[in-house]
Amino acid sequence: MKAIIYISFFLFFLLIQSKSHAQQDIHFAQFYELPMLRNPALAGIFNGKTRFTAAYRNQWESVTVPYRTMALGSEVKIFKGISDGDFITLGLQITNDVAGDARLQRTQILPVVNYHKLLNEENATTISLAFMGGLVSENFDLSKLKFDDQFVGGNYSSSNPTSQTFSRTSFKYYDLSTGMSFTSFINDNIKMYVGASLFHVNNPKLSFMMDNSIKLNRKWGFNGGFTMRTNANNKLVVYGDHLRQGPNRITQAGFLFTHNFIPADEEGELSISAGAVIRLNDAFIPVVKLNKQKFGIGVSYDANISSLRTASNFKGGFELTLSLLDPFNRDNSNTEQTKCPKNNW
Repeated sequence: MKAIIYISFFLFFLLIQSKSHAQQDIHFAQFYELPMLRNPALAGIFNGKTRFTAAYRNQWESVTVPYRTMALGSEVKIFKGISDGDFITLGLQITNDVAGDARLQRTQILPVVNYHKLLNEENATTISLAFMGGLVSENFDLSKLKFDDQFVGGNYSSSNPTSQTFSRTSFKYYDLSTGMSFTSFINDNIKMYVGASLFHVNNPKLSFMMDNSIKLNRKWGFNGGFTMRTNANNKLVVYGDHLRQGPNRITQAGFLFTHNFIPADEEGELSISAGAVIRLNDAFIPVVKLNKQKFGIGVSYDANISSLRTASNFKGGFELTLSLLDPFNRDNSNTEQTKCPKNNW
């Protein structure tokens, strides 16, 4: 019970620390479904051997050209480490987002390796260290932009010359991130995790104008959460993140209450979850998720509560997530040797 109180204070501390909701990186409302974007060291913290996830987000359609973000993730555990009880997770996180009139597009292909060190077998206490790095490409469509000097006599024509020039409309760079996490069973009914991560360790250069002084700010992330089984059929999941990137801050926290319709099966042949996420000073987000055997589908909608709510009429973004657990395995009993906390999300 003390651990729940400590983690609750940790999540509350994250909420009161946030001053601004803007940030440079993409984010998802159902962020617990995309652990490698939260912290590379959360890869592999699930009950099973293999997991695939997908997400689609459509935002600000009521205000401007919608921002569309997609993500694909995979995690595979290798049950062999340096010491007995240790294991390794290999992951791959792919994202693509398109924004604005010029279709500014960013695509990331980021492999992940996470080493899990078993500290205490009785409580399945594990500390994990991960690295994530790969190639990122950015581009935009110059033909979609309109400049002031292309308006002649109040009329616009794409054939009118412009003095605005760009050195390039696309570029690529390598990105490196790292993270650590700590997971443990507090008792038979309570599991917890905390973590910290640093994204863009190499501070990559970003510019369409060949300007080497423009760099992507490093981003610090802090994560925490717990799962508590209230009885054989139900459980409560609480989770939160605090992210700091340059002068910007984003804090998000949420909960999911899950009812399992088949209590005889620990993994849940059929279950439904309902809850909400709050992104401080930005959005209130109801969430519903359905799990059927190895397949899960989640739906959420951002109700905008920021200063933009007058223009958006409280409309934010629709988000859909899909997850698939161990599609190639009929029997997952061998996964228990990993000693990793189960059902953290």
